[in-house]
Amino acid sequence: MPHDEENILLILSSPSGAGKTTLTKKIQQKYQSFKISVSCTTRSPRANEVDGVDYYFVSKEKFEDLIKKDSFYEYAKIFENYYGTLKSEVDTIIKKNDILFDIDWQGTKQLSKFKNLNLIKIYLTTENKKEIKSRLIKRNQNSSQEVDKRFKSYDEDIKHWK
Repeated sequence: MPHDEENILLILSSPSGAGKTTLTKKIQQKYQSFKISVSCTTRSPRANEVDGVDYYFVSKEKFEDLIKKDSFYEYAKIFENYYGTLKSEVDTIIKKNDILFDIDWQGTKQLSKFKNLNLIKIYLTTENKKEIKSRLIKRNQNSSQEVDKRFKSYDEDIKHWK
């Protein structure tokens, strides 16, 4: 990954609902040197999401083809959907900008293997587990079954951070 040695890759990770996407967008708005790494996903877009801005929405078949072609720096299957960071996306952005990643612990672990990257890893959480459930419900983006699934993943997610 050729890049300017001064540029950093900032990873914000958290359990679902802790606010990493909101914080990522606020950092990018305040600091123009940061560009958000747009991940690929196989999940359907939410009502307010735009292809190429929030995610690259692709089919499962396309995603699996990209895996076979070694096109990702990191990828994971989360809540029955794939998410991944394209090498081409990162390699282009890092030449001129700092990069913000909004990824889970699995992706962070995979990116950490690249010792030549200037990574800063931040793990976000809420004051307590109950707050996570409240936020998941308030954001009104998931069915009650999806909220329960995301809430139940909290304990597994926090095991992977110090």
